[in-house]
Amino acid sequence: MMRQGLTFKLSVLLTCMGVLASGATGYYAYRANRSMLVNEAEHSLLTSTELLGQRFSVAIDDVGADALVLASMPTTADIAQSDDGLRANEARERLAQVYSSFMIHHPEYLQIRLITRKQHGLELIRFDRDGDGVARVEGNDLQEKGQFAYVFDTLAFSPGRVYTSPISVNHEYGVHSAEGKPTLRLGTPVASASGAVVGVVIIDIDLAGLLQRLQSDLPSDYQVYLANEWGDFLVHPDASKTFGFDKGRRVLMQDSFAATKFLFAQTQSEILLNGLTRPSEAPGQVLAFVRRTFGASEGNRFIVLGLGKPLSDVLAGAHLLGNSIVRIVLTFSVVGFFLAILFARALTKPLQSLAHAATHLFAEHAMEPLPLKRTDEIGVLARCFDRLRREIKAQMDVLHKKQHELAHLATHDVLTGLPNRMLFMQKLESAIDEATRRHEQLAVLFVDLDRFKQINDQFGHSVGDKVLVTVARRLKQALCSADLAARLGGDEFIVLIEGPRSAEAAPGIASRIMDTVNEELAIDGQRMTVGASIGISQFPVDSANAEELLLHADAAMYAAKSDGRCAYLRYQDLLELREAQRIQAQTGESATEGREAEPTAPN
Repeated sequence: MMRQGLTFKLSVLLTCMGVLASGATGYYAYRANRSMLVNEAEHSLLTSTELLGQRFSVAIDDVGADALVLASMPTTADIAQSDDGLRANEARERLAQVYSSFMIHHPEYLQIRLITRKQHGLELIRFDRDGDGVARVEGNDLQEKGQFAYVFDTLAFSPGRVYTSPISVNHEYGVHSAEGKPTLRLGTPVASASGAVVGVVIIDIDLAGLLQRLQSDLPSDYQVYLANEWGDFLVHPDASKTFGFDKGRRVLMQDSFAATKFLFAQTQSEILLNGLTRPSEAPGQVLAFVRRTFGASEGNRFIVLGLGKPLSDVLAGAHLLGNSIVRIVLTFSVVGFFLAILFARALTKPLQSLAHAATHLFAEHAMEPLPLKRTDEIGVLARCFDRLRREIKAQMDVLHKKQHELAHLATHDVLTGLPNRMLFMQKLESAIDEATRRHEQLAVLFVDLDRFKQINDQFGHSVGDKVLVTVARRLKQALCSADLAARLGGDEFIVLIEGPRSAEAAPGIASRIMDTVNEELAIDGQRMTVGASIGISQFPVDSANAEELLLHADAAMYAAKSDGRCAYLRYQDLLELREAQRIQAQTGESATEGREAEPTAPN
């Protein structure tokens, strides 16, 4: 009786100690895991917010640089202060082509204008965004803008400085697609040869489009907040709370998130909030806010940018861990209780074996053999532990497989399975390094489908996706195994050709691609032909830089498309064509000046 009572008490004591120890460990592990996940989420959000803010500032600085380039062109000041005339009109048309090119290559630009100081700030050159295209405003449709702050404030600046307007909703009439859109304007003075300010160049930016492009690579569950220097929401997950100042009711960030008032007071540059430690300030969320200045030339503007993530998503892993801890604690507590009652004296050695196994969970070669063949409770516990170890290992294997799949998705196009732009640029830079080392050449082919938009509009996006998949398959079939094909996005593909054959083989490959793509398609019972235009750039003839090679191939493709669809053009041929056109234009101007200089014969 004494030995059985002692055994029972010892068993109960050991069981209680085990339950308390495992429960406390599990509880603190659960709490620590929650804090760790929230801290990691805050760090990730803050890093992403700072990166997004940096991208925004750099993008605005780039726009300011574009405005300075346009304002510093030699013909800009002449046009801004000259009266209408034949040569002035010719110079204006040439400058208008430059403005049109800027609009085409910067889809976030809503307007580019050259405004003279004379005639109450009359617009001399103006391009608007009209849907997906560019519309030029001419003649009587040009307006006087001298009464607007972005004109007379910019005219007061010295040359080389950039004016940055407040972010507002565009309510100017006759602005095509820009009306009603959140707009940021950058302007810079146009100076004559004597240094006098004779006009301004104004660029209107589509703020929503710019932010959408900058945040395209953020996770889909991130929530974006953006406020101007006064706290008015410009971007909010709830669209009804944005641009309240334009709707007669102001919704301020510092009212929604009180801690952000220090950002607007400019006493802090970043704020972190989470609903775990500060539930009243960030209910159900993890948030990161940063203050970011823009318009570097003046430094008088800033935004407050924030990213948020639902706290439930952040703590999803902790909840799973907590449930697992509860199940494990309960299971092993029950098993341990009965084993302790029946075999209190015999538990020491088997428990040491199990403890050793637990500390070497995945080291199978270092783990002592478990007593799996025992038919008593120790054998049951050993088999349960072994099954648990195998299940954990299987889950780890599945997790590793998912990680490999995610890594593949990050570098490949989901629809076609081709490498995406990021992977292609990595491959291209590696190929450039290898070609430089071996003194070899390589070629880049920019492939753009000609009639894809019509197919998409006529048959729907489902058929359009199938067309892209078919074109991608044909594109790979038209290439050698050493060549690389990738999808940039939309209906644009890119091909990398390496090796000494690249210079001579590129035109033939381009022709083969066009023939292959131009073959009739049969999608869902519909027959159609898509066609392709191709631009070719070569290393090192056209450039030794990956981005420039891509841009040159893109320029050649657009030139080929403008001359007629289903054609290809090398960038060198494009340069030669432009040079020939320039020489021809100079020859024509010289002949015109010669005729004007000839004396008139007397009667």
